[in-house]
Amino acid sequence: MAVSVRDVAAAASVSVGTVSNVLNHPDRVAADTVARVQAAIADLGFVRNDAARQLRAGRSRSLGLVVLDVANPFFAEVARGAEDRATAEGMTVLLGNSAQDAAREGAYLDLFREQRVNGVLLTPATAGEERVRGLVDAGIPVILVDAEAEGVPSVAVDDVDGGYLAVSHLLSLGRRRVAFVGGPSGVRQVADRLEGARRAVAEHPDATLEVFEQPALSVLEGRAVGEQLAHRPAADRPDAVFCANDLLAVGMLQGLSILGDVTVPGDIALIGYDDIDFASATVVPLSSIRQPAREIGAAAVELLFEGMREPDASPRTVRFQPELVVRASTVG
Repeated sequence: MAVSVRDVAAAASVSVGTVSNVLNHPDRVAADTVARVQAAIADLGFVRNDAARQLRAGRSRSLGLVVLDVANPFFAEVARGAEDRATAEGMTVLLGNSAQDAAREGAYLDLFREQRVNGVLLTPATAGEERVRGLVDAGIPVILVDAEAEGVPSVAVDDVDGGYLAVSHLLSLGRRRVAFVGGPSGVRQVADRLEGARRAVAEHPDATLEVFEQPALSVLEGRAVGEQLAHRPAADRPDAVFCANDLLAVGMLQGLSILGDVTVPGDIALIGYDDIDFASATVVPLSSIRQPAREIGAAAVELLFEGMREPDASPRTVRFQPELVVRASTVG
């Protein structure tokens, strides 16, 4: 039989209210009483019914976070930053992986709503504004992460500028046949990075841009394009490739090296995006566009707390600037 608060109160010779205060507001209880109640809890093996407490309070001590790809080290770092900031406030982060699937994303959002989380941090797989509005209307604040939408607080990076930085760097090296390798065009980050790439190419009349739209932003998809390019005659290959994230760039590097006669950066200069930890540890260290992933996660949680403290405040956007990191894959 489960041990109840009443059992603890009886064992410690205190009221049920005193046990509740020890559990929730120990600063309001005398130190010797706290010690006596805690000893009773330990002796009886009492475990608080947090689900019941959530129902009474109307909220849990949790935040929901949904990302596009939990296998991508960038999003792992975002989650780490969010978790660190939430932990400092006594909260936990529940992590969901949408895998860039709108239905899966929706299932997580519905689950978080049922769990009465204090708020949701979301990197949307699609625009999904109706679901976001539904959460907000239900009294659950939403912070968009690595994305923006009018009227919704958000933390983002200027991905258009990031794409521009990446391709401007390639063009500054004298490369003119540029390829962009991205994921589904419906992913906002991919579309923005491509827009930045196009802006850079437009500044050079002799430059061209070839676009590869892959089903996913993964190592395997990058490798597939790399193998495809490696089989082309040299005159038909791009001399520079910008990948929409570092996972694609790692796969691209693998695919290009399979035949052994396409060199990076000699034949093809290669740059990725995110600057994940192992970008500098690949066989040819990858140039990349750095995003401050952990800071993004922490800023999203802080923005959520701001909204809790001032619910009537206007939605605010925190925008980070991307940074070019040059390594041997573009400048050997």
